[in-house]
Amino acid sequence: MDYPQIFARALDRLRRERRYRVFAEIERDAARFPRAIWHSPAGAREIVVWCSNDYLGMGRHPAVVEAMAETARRTGAGAGGTRNISGTSRAIVELEAELADLHAKESALVFGSGYVSNETGIATIAKLLPDCLILSDEANHHSMIEGVRRAGCEKAVFRHNDVAHLEELLAAAGNRPKLIVCESLYSMDGDLAPLAAICDLAERYRAMTYLDEVHAVGLYGKRGGGIAERDGVMHRIDVIEGTLAKAFGVIGGYLAGKSETIDAVRSFAPGFIFTTALPPPIAAAATASIRHLKSSSHERERLQAQARKTRAALARAGLPMLASETHIIPVMVGEAGVCKAASDLLLTQHGIYLQPINEPTVPKGTERLRVTPTPFHDDELIAQLADALVKTWKALDLPFASKAEAAE
Repeated sequence: MDYPQIFARALDRLRRERRYRVFAEIERDAARFPRAIWHSPAGAREIVVWCSNDYLGMGRHPAVVEAMAETARRTGAGAGGTRNISGTSRAIVELEAELADLHAKESALVFGSGYVSNETGIATIAKLLPDCLILSDEANHHSMIEGVRRAGCEKAVFRHNDVAHLEELLAAAGNRPKLIVCESLYSMDGDLAPLAAICDLAERYRAMTYLDEVHAVGLYGKRGGGIAERDGVMHRIDVIEGTLAKAFGVIGGYLAGKSETIDAVRSFAPGFIFTTALPPPIAAAATASIRHLKSSSHERERLQAQARKTRAALARAGLPMLASETHIIPVMVGEAGVCKAASDLLLTQHGIYLQPINEPTVPKGTERLRVTPTPFHDDELIAQLADALVKTWKALDLPFASKAEAAE
C-alpha cells in the first residue's frame, strides 16, 4: 500500500479543482495596522490587509499588548497543563468573570479556540439532554456542524433563517428536549439571524437556545455583547458562544450561560477536560480587550462608518456584492480558479491582500472575496481598494453588477 500516493492523489484533485490552498507569508505591523509585510518569493513588500478577523485592531491595542507582556514577565509564557492538572490561573478566573458579565450570564467557561468551544459545547449539552432533538440552521459554521454530529442525537436542519420552517420542525418534535443551534451573524454572507423570532419559538415550544456570536461580540451592542445585546434578547438566550480571536484580537473561545449548564460542560466535555488551558498572558490580554470595549464605543462606531463607506464605494464601482447590513462585505466571483486569480492580482499588482473564499467554506459556484474593513482603513485606503478591484475585474473580464463600473 503506497500511503503517500493516496495523499498525493487527494492533493492533485484539489489542484485540478483550483481549490488547493496556498498561504501568503504575512507579518503584521502593530504600529501601522492594517499595513503588513508580505514575504513574497521576490522579497519583502508592504501591503494592506483587507480580510483580517481582527475587526477592531484590538490585537495591537497598547493596553492589550501590555497586559500580555506584563503577565508573561510575571507568570511565564505557558499554562503548564490542563486546568484539572495544573490548576486554574487567576487570569482565567478574571477572564471568565468578565465574559459572564459581558453577556449578563451567571457563568462562563473558556476554551482554547472558538472551534473547540462550539464542537465540544454543543455535543456535551445535547448528550446530557435525554432524547434531545437538535435543530440546526443549514448555514451554521463547520464547528457547529461537527458539534451536532458528535452529539450523536437526532437532528433536524432548518432552512437558513427560515422561522416558519423552524416552527414546523419544533411542532413536529413534541415534548422531547430540543436544542436550537444558530449563529447571530453569518460570516460568509454577512446576514443576521431573526433572533427575537427564534426566541419566541423557543419559548413557545420549550426549546433550549444555543447562539454563536463569534462574528458579533465586541462589535455590536452597547457594551459589545453582540447582536443579542443589540436586539435586546440576550436574556432570552440559554447559551452564548463566542471567540476572543476576532473583535477582541487575541485567541480562545468561550461559553456563557446559567451556572448549572456551564458547570455541566466543565465537568463532562472532553474538549475542555483534556486540553491545556489558555496561557495566563493570553487570558490577561483578552480581559484587557473586553474591559476596554465594554466602556468604549469609539472603535465600534468607527468600524461601522468605514464599512458603510467601503460598501458605498464598491457599489458605485459596480462591483457585485451580497446585500449586507454588517461589517462583512462579500464581493462575488463565482468560480474557484478565477477567485484565486483575482486574489493573486490584487496582491501582486496592487499590494492588497484579500484571500479567496472557496468550497468547502462556501458552496461551489458562490466563491467570493470577503472584505472586512476596520476602524483603521481610512478613506484613502477605501478608494484604493475600489480602484484595484475595478482594475482586477477588467483584467479578468469578470462581470460587473451594474453599468456603474469605472469607464477608464
